Amino acid sequence: MAEIKLFDRWSTEGIKVDDPGLKNYINLKPVLVVKTGARYAGNRFHKSKINIVERLTNKLMGAGHKSKKHFKSSGHTTGKSNTVYNMVEKTLEIIENKLKKNPVEVLVKAIENAAPREEILTIEYGGARYPKAVEVAPQRRIDIVLRLMVQGAYHKSFNAKKKMVNCLADEILFAYQLSSQSNAIAKKNEMERQADSSR
Repeated sequence: MAEIKLFDRWSTEGIKVDDPGLKNYINLKPVLVVKTGARYAGNRFHKSKINIVERLTNKLMGAGHKSKKHFKSSGHTTGKSNTVYNMVEKTLEIIENKLKKNPVEVLVKAIENAAPREEILTIEYGGARYPKAVEVAPQRRIDIVLRLMVQGAYHKSFNAKKKMVNCLADEILFAYQLSSQSNAIAKKNEMERQADSSR
């Protein structure tokens, strides 16, 4: 039986998730088309059943959203699954050409590197507010890192000559190399530093 590859190009066989906390939440089950059409949407932890590349694709759908504000227009990506699908394929192609490695493996390592371990909650006690450091749940770690990657890439491509696919490829590559030029790595360091100081 022929091996199923992502986009009919990249194999997910042999890719290991080194972070034990994320092992059960990064799905590398091979699929030809990374688009399930919200098949798991009604189930709890449904996102964990979706291939990690599809989760990146889904985050790109609403790239302009930041907190409760739509801080930038998502432009041509909004709701256009085919456009986003092609963008992700081109992004992985750019990564493969630059590193001569399996781009899915690079994406997984980048997610592991940039996933924050701690964040801050504000608790109210006796009318006063205090910051409290808490550990981040594994599912949320992946959600945060994908969101930060997409927002960082979109921010760099907004009103710039550089295309979104190149910015996203750079963002993933910088996270893979643990470079602070990556928005996700910079934000992770900032979150963990704040959590450390509020113990």
